[in-house]
Amino acid sequence: MKKNFPLQIEGKNPDRVLEAVKHEIRKYFKRERNRALPIDVDFWDFDCKVGLTADSAAVVKVSAVIEGIDALVKEGAASVYVEILSKHGIRVIRPENDPIIIERVDDAGFANPQTAPRR
Repeated sequence: MKKNFPLQIEGKNPDRVLEAVKHEIRKYFKRERNRALPIDVDFWDFDCKVGLTADSAAVVKVSAVIEGIDALVKEGAASVYVEILSKHGIRVIRPENDPIIIERVDDAGFANPQTAPRR
């Protein structure tokens, strides 16, 4: 999805327009994640950009798309550009010798980190 969302529409409350934009973006993520996965793919990953225009859009993580839009709205933007491109995601398996940090809580409620070998 490559789309420029106007935030100030005549006759509509700007807060409702912003919520509609966020809803459309969340709905797009959900729709893309529910698509059938190819055989060698573990999950759908996304390349995301948010900005005032396509040229000035900055790369952001999936979890920061809505936060990026909120930041632009606070600056007084009349519209925002959002680019979300799905790609194949493959999980990276850690090596067997990589230690895992296990936190145990003692009786007083303090964390006591210990390292344990991977099984």
